[in-house]
Amino acid sequence: MQPYELTLAAAAQAIAAGQLSPAELTESFLERIEAVEGHLGAYVTVRAQAARTAAAQAGRDIAAGRYRGPLHGIPMGLKDLIDVAGLPTTASSRVRAHHTASADSTVAARLKDAGAVLIGKTHTHEFAYGLTTPQTRNAWAPDRVAGGSSGGSAVAVAAGEAAFALGTDTGGSIRVPAALNGVVGLKPTYGSVPVRGVTPLSWSLDHVGPITRTVEDAALVLDVLTGRQPGDGVRELWASRRHPEGRGEDLAGLRVGVPANHYFDRVDPEVAAAVRAGIGHLERLGAELVDVGIPMADYIQATAWGLMVPEATAYHERTLRTSPELYTADVRVLLEAGALVSAGDYLRAQRSRTLMRRAWAEVFDAVDVIAAPTVPCVAARSDQETVRWADGSTESVSDSYVRLSAPANITGLPSLSLPVGLDGAGLPIGMQLIGRPFGEAAILGAGRAFEATRGDGARLAPVAAA
Repeated sequence: MQPYELTLAAAAQAIAAGQLSPAELTESFLERIEAVEGHLGAYVTVRAQAARTAAAQAGRDIAAGRYRGPLHGIPMGLKDLIDVAGLPTTASSRVRAHHTASADSTVAARLKDAGAVLIGKTHTHEFAYGLTTPQTRNAWAPDRVAGGSSGGSAVAVAAGEAAFALGTDTGGSIRVPAALNGVVGLKPTYGSVPVRGVTPLSWSLDHVGPITRTVEDAALVLDVLTGRQPGDGVRELWASRRHPEGRGEDLAGLRVGVPANHYFDRVDPEVAAAVRAGIGHLERLGAELVDVGIPMADYIQATAWGLMVPEATAYHERTLRTSPELYTADVRVLLEAGALVSAGDYLRAQRSRTLMRRAWAEVFDAVDVIAAPTVPCVAARSDQETVRWADGSTESVSDSYVRLSAPANITGLPSLSLPVGLDGAGLPIGMQLIGRPFGEAAILGAGRAFEATRGDGARLAPVAAA
């Protein structure tokens, strides 16, 4: 096994035990990038020499007894919406061709303080306004979309080009590419991870979170992103019987909601079967399954777009007026459309969000976690524009991907996507676990128990070297 094949947790353990140096680990990832990045296009830029310098310093600090924790010396990628002082933040757009960050974002600063090694900035769908990331190929099939908008981060992790990466999620942009590339994506509770220094898409829907190989890895990164101190992190919460997620692989006492509507409507049969099998596995681990109705399901899409579109347009108003030709056509159309949304429509979307949050809170009176598909279908072909469903209806690829992920953004609830298998063509399928506000311990605990007992997690995509 090469060092880049280790999960974050395994690599951290090897570094802490003196069995692997940060320099060796970083060099392994850089060699992997050299071998496969030409097939994938995950990175905007790779900082090879700077990463080597940071890894060497991490090794010296650890040898001197200044070990900072499990991220110390671990190579990572950052979505190119996230400011790092002195580096460009391009947002994968010509609009930002000459932009350089003057200061670290809060999350970049926290990761730096934890000793993580920045290996490069990863591609996003332009300004995070899309669900495909067209610059980047799916790690499992080059003729398929990577998912978006954090497609570069998901592909980098899935292909072994980074031990972990950060993404942003406004309508599913962490969880969608995670599901389509067979890795773990976590959208934390709204407001729990600071977004200062992160280029916004929609201020009231944006989240920052980790993309990792395993649920355990996601928990390690989350502790740093939220500023938790040793002893109060989510891994410690797993071991506490005061929390409903139980201990270890025992999910006794965990109430898992199974949606009776919305989440299994217009879903590919193979995706539905894999997710229902995953839910059945949670039940075998001791969880109690509870049928739940998803409230206000008919209003989800209108509410999500009614919030996101005008907020995005407001942020881009000046540049859209002065340099519209610098935007790609698909993003420019959306930004121009946002100018047509009235103040009354925006306020109605905000009112709908308030009602939806209240209704979802009542659902969580009866359950601890809701389990459902992350996306209704696997990765679409790169040239595919629509999805046709069994009832004869059609839906754009982007609308299909956002449909099941948007509720957690509207409500601000934490949501975890984890791989639950492959379809007949060998493409990954994801299941999402949604929790109550600040209920990350419950969804991470359930996800960790699932992956520990199923044995099909932490798998790298089968990307061949050039």
